[in-house]
Amino acid sequence: MIAPDGGHFKVKKFAPILFALIAAGGAVVSGQEMEPRAYSRAPVGTQFVLLTYAYQSGDVLTDSSLPLRDVKVKLSSGSIAYGRTFGLAGRQASASFFLPYIKGNVSGTVFEAQHKVTRSGLGDVRVRFMINLIGSPALHPKEFAAYKARTVVGASVTVIAPTGQYDPRRLVTLSSNRWAFKPELGVSKPAGRWTVEVAGGAWLFTANNNFFGGQRREQKPLISLQSNLIYTLRRRMWLSVNASYFSGGRTTVNGVINDDRQGNSRVGATGSIPFQQRQSIKVAWAKGVTTRIVGNLNTVAVAWQYTWLN
Repeated sequence: MIAPDGGHFKVKKFAPILFALIAAGGAVVSGQEMEPRAYSRAPVGTQFVLLTYAYQSGDVLTDSSLPLRDVKVKLSSGSIAYGRTFGLAGRQASASFFLPYIKGNVSGTVFEAQHKVTRSGLGDVRVRFMINLIGSPALHPKEFAAYKARTVVGASVTVIAPTGQYDPRRLVTLSSNRWAFKPELGVSKPAGRWTVEVAGGAWLFTANNNFFGGQRREQKPLISLQSNLIYTLRRRMWLSVNASYFSGGRTTVNGVINDDRQGNSRVGATGSIPFQQRQSIKVAWAKGVTTRIVGNLNTVAVAWQYTWLN
């Protein structure tokens, strides 16, 4: 717990803001991710399994008027993902799911007392559906190999379900205890070995009606913008530089508006190295550049991917 029962009242006033900081900035599945090649082409029947380890650490920025300072986050996570492409109305589509296990701690000073929280357990499940609307028809492997790459326009919906570890008696938990939905539109334009990607969307949240002792916590939409510049060295081997920006997401607890509107930008890089016929290793790095509220975190991730055709 953040404080023993006798001192719990000290942080209760600031619970909504601290919870928002940790939930939105500390978790690997927070929604401030960078995902190059999200709208890339693939033959119908392509399937993949992805095992990922990620480590995040850094500071959490807070409202200077609060007696809350030196908030630091250290999080490790392991996750498994599965995805498959298929044809839908003649277009390439895909569905995937992502299940994380998170372990880490958050520490900080409230008034003059040092506090530390350690948590471990399952995070919230994420499911994503994507369809390429323009430039990517549903093709089987032989047709796909002969098809000339062109500009792709795609749309996706990501859903986060409240399936993770949650206890309303605790301020810091691994689940947000609410549903989240992210509709997004993306464009991928190839030019020789280079590919430019741009995507924009918004996270939409339902209310958490059992937040920290039975309160009602709501959150405004969080706007998401992302761009990636990808260079392909050879088939399945590529490098990408990434940038993202997030704005909005102000929270309300029992009708009281918190001063926690986000306005954060991140940069990063991702690389994929194939080995054997169906396997590849991905390495990713990301860092906060500007942060108004939430975590200014460094992220390093390593993933193993196995891909096959049905």
